Amino acid sequence: MPDIIILQTLRDVGSLSWNKCFLGEVENYEYLSAIEEAGIKGFSWSYVTAWEHGVLVAAMPGFITDYALDTTLQGTCKKITSSISSAFPNLFKLKMACLGSPCTEAGIAGFRPQLKMTDKRMVLRAMALEFERFARAQGCSLISVKDIPEPLQALWEPAIQALKCASLPGPPTAYLDIDFASIEDYMARLSSATRKDMRRKLKAAEAVEIRTAHSLDDVLPQLMALYHDTRNRSGWQFEELTADYFRGVLANMQGNSFCTLYYVQGQLLAANLLVRDATTLIDKFFCMNYEAGRKYNLYFLSWFTNIRFCLEHGVMRYQSGQAHYENKLRLGSKLTRNQMYFKHRNVFAQGVLRLAAPVLSADETVK
Repeated sequence: MPDIIILQTLRDVGSLSWNKCFLGEVENYEYLSAIEEAGIKGFSWSYVTAWEHGVLVAAMPGFITDYALDTTLQGTCKKITSSISSAFPNLFKLKMACLGSPCTEAGIAGFRPQLKMTDKRMVLRAMALEFERFARAQGCSLISVKDIPEPLQALWEPAIQALKCASLPGPPTAYLDIDFASIEDYMARLSSATRKDMRRKLKAAEAVEIRTAHSLDDVLPQLMALYHDTRNRSGWQFEELTADYFRGVLANMQGNSFCTLYYVQGQLLAANLLVRDATTLIDKFFCMNYEAGRKYNLYFLSWFTNIRFCLEHGVMRYQSGQAHYENKLRLGSKLTRNQMYFKHRNVFAQGVLRLAAPVLSADETVK
């Protein structure tokens, strides 16, 4: 059995060793390093690693934070819990240790390619149990595993059984296969009503200037204002990204990251941070001046801009994140279901959380 070691910084692993376990993953060492260095308030980072004869054979990021149980609630339920929280700030908060990252698209464990499936399952089980011991030592009452994609749930089965976790649906991941040759071919696959609507919306693009940026130094204050405006409109808020996050992603992932900026009459109205490799483009965050941006249909313009980028660079998959599923499905996206797992140290509290799980689900498509 490999030695399981929990580290506090990726620098103790190194880029080469980490990325050998995450071949084919866009959100690699460089991306996770940007998260670690971003100064995101309320989070401490950890990295569960498995070593054999001094060689890293498996790894996964983790974090500790004070988690508000009503994070995924929306509408009336959210208003009620927010009112209660204003009087009792810690009532719905638990100190949580989570396997995964709040800033990645899904919970992915990495393995050396030579590991067989049986070995992966065994090592992952050992890593999960060591992380649980670590969480208890840190005083965490809740342990969780974030957003495991449906195709990987068999891999996780021994670990989840060992932890004795309950489950609930997480937000699915939306993606579009770029298996068409042109925008015209793509449009032909959409419904006639959607095609007509998109052509009408894209007429506003004539007034929009689109720029590609690999550094944000000259626009960072405006971008952060757009980010906070967009975040404050969201019914689901977890981590709060920092200027150093946006700056760090572009600096750490040179050649594999960029930000698309949308201007009208010299005013920045929207920004879209994206990361990529040779086959996949991931939309990390789209932020927009809501009133002015809607006038120019900038969300839809950004969608077609990103598809055009994929076509021009031979990218085969456009991954558009975990929200606004109605528009994404309408535009031809498919969904990969994700599952979240959780366990409270107190047996009674765990029973209550199991009962509340359907209400707390972050899967908008289920709701």
